[in-house]
Amino acid sequence: MSKVHREAVPAPAPVPQVRLYVEKPEEKQEAWFVNVGHVTEGGRRRTEPHAHPAYGQVIFVRQGCGVMNLEGSAVPFEAPCALLLPNECVHGLDYEIDVDRWVVTIEETFLHQINAKLPEFIQLWTEPRVISLGYDDEAPNHFYNLVRRLEQEVRSKAVGHIVGTESLLTSILLRLVRSTRLDQIDKEGATRNAIKLADRFRELVHQHYRENLKLQDYASKMAVSPAQLRTACVAATGLSPNKLIHARLITEAKRNLIFGDMSIEQIAYGLGFIDTAYFTRFFRKEVGQSPSQFRSAAREQSSHA
Repeated sequence: MSKVHREAVPAPAPVPQVRLYVEKPEEKQEAWFVNVGHVTEGGRRRTEPHAHPAYGQVIFVRQGCGVMNLEGSAVPFEAPCALLLPNECVHGLDYEIDVDRWVVTIEETFLHQINAKLPEFIQLWTEPRVISLGYDDEAPNHFYNLVRRLEQEVRSKAVGHIVGTESLLTSILLRLVRSTRLDQIDKEGATRNAIKLADRFRELVHQHYRENLKLQDYASKMAVSPAQLRTACVAATGLSPNKLIHARLITEAKRNLIFGDMSIEQIAYGLGFIDTAYFTRFFRKEVGQSPSQFRSAAREQSSHA
């Protein structure tokens, strides 16, 4: 049987990343889980569409206004408000002149820990939001005080500062939940619909995970928007669509590494990667080991079983 040559599928261009509001990002530093940054600029400030793959953000706009670009839709915002940006949400920000804002950056694992405290927290983070804080005269000041206290606690090295940080961040998210009109729908029905949509998505991923399809491609096949697909996956599984795709790729990679005799290059090609180095970086990020290290450890463990 002649072997069919399959043309390599180019890897999708990575979504641009922007600099975190974390001190000395170019230097090696201690692990962080929450950071608070204050930005005041006298001119217009615009960021091109980008994503945060490993953290969420709450941007407290204390003064000024602007427009948030969400997957092609322009969403205006005006102070006092909070911009809530889940991880992997593709967004651009166009701030008008003299915008005063506080940026709270939350590492993904720590954010999941906080969200587990209240179902409404999970629902809050299922999609990007503009949350108005102008419903009464005291709300902006209360929110500002919480953010400032959070900033001080994050910088503190006092006993229990991690617990204090968690408490203040919980208070901030609780205030956002109470300031937001979350969808008033039947939760059991919503959960059933989300599970069905997520199951359809996972079935499609199983069929096409080698093809480097983009999230928009999957959404089009399912006749839903990327935002709807993201919301359903997070609600049903706690994971974003991209995380589910990555998980399927990693599962197949592990199977090939443990049970097959293909080289790392052959495995990478078979999974749609045209660059072995990129596959190795991807695998290391998701698993914590390089493919060759994982294979050696798995086989050594098997030989001792």
